[in-house]
Amino acid sequence: MTSPTPDALLGPADIRELASALGVRPTKQRGQNFVIDANTVRRIVRTAGVRPDDVVVEVGPGLGSLTLALLEAADRVTAVEIDDVLAAALPATIAARMPERADRFALVHSDAMHVAELPGPQPTALVANLPYNVAVPVLLHMLDTFPGIERTLVMVQSEVADRLAAAPGSKVYGVPSVKANWYAEVKRAGAIGRNVFWPAPNVDSGLVSLVRRTEPINTTASKAEVFAVVDAAFAQRRKTLRAALAGWAGSAAAAEAALVAAGVSPQARGESLTVEEFARIAEAAPSRGAAPATPDEEAGE
Repeated sequence: MTSPTPDALLGPADIRELASALGVRPTKQRGQNFVIDANTVRRIVRTAGVRPDDVVVEVGPGLGSLTLALLEAADRVTAVEIDDVLAAALPATIAARMPERADRFALVHSDAMHVAELPGPQPTALVANLPYNVAVPVLLHMLDTFPGIERTLVMVQSEVADRLAAAPGSKVYGVPSVKANWYAEVKRAGAIGRNVFWPAPNVDSGLVSLVRRTEPINTTASKAEVFAVVDAAFAQRRKTLRAALAGWAGSAAAAEAALVAAGVSPQARGESLTVEEFARIAEAAPSRGAAPATPDEEAGE
């Protein structure tokens, strides 16, 4: 009888052994917390709905825990890693533990915020354990840069997960909520305990699912124009939109005119608006040409 093949995925002892051999000590600066539980990474892959024909991009693969689980399920995996030591070691880990899939793996040694292209077929899915300190900007950059990404599942700090998935009217609804919703339908997809990480973080983690919109937001305004309104609206959360958008519009009166033209109450606050309403305000921006029509002018048309 042949002995059973050892599990290709990394367990706690494997992670510590790899880290020790590489002289790696997880740093808070890069938000490094390595997943040490094989069941957790398989759960992430399952929750992400990774299919055999998927080309998955992973950001921050670290020592390769999630990477190996993704390679089990996807057609190809491209990992983006900023850390010099981790980037150098990962291909060897893949080759040693999953040699039959090594040719389906590619590594990009770069800061994910600066990645403009990826080797091979374009990604159809993004699955990642994102460093807490850069999770939102990295997520938005990847969704913007790679429009072929249809499905995303990211593990982030629980509070960040709440913000990303928040609906209008929620206390934690804000800039990340609106901007993520520009690209996708967003929802919470589960919680992750602290004990599956090494070192164990001081915060809880959550999974967020993002399914890209089949039809983009229906607006004549550009993403940059809409995001400028969003940023201005939440820069001073306690203020009404008439006041918060005064700088953006040029004056409080101009902000009020744009809001009325967009069908939004000047007394409303940013946390009550949908992404579609922010887009309507952007369309009514004074800088886009003619002054917005007042309700009386619209009625007389």
